[in-house]
Amino acid sequence: MKCTFCGETIPKGTGKMFVKLDGKILYFCSKKCEKNMLKLRRKPHSIAWTKTSHENKKLATKSKK
Repeated sequence: MKCTFCGETIPKGTGKMFVKLDGKILYFCSKKCEKNMLKLRRKPHSIAWTKTSHENKKLATKSKK
């Protein structure tokens, strides 16, 4: 299973599952990821340390060439 925010693999028996009122399930590997998404309402693609940010940067550099 992967963290909804950062994209890291969550080891079995750790992490947190959060169920929103609309039924969407979010998985978090740490309190840092949980707080950034739920409380601070940050988007994963705009945070430098997330995997989605790294993937977006790779795609952007490929399209410029």
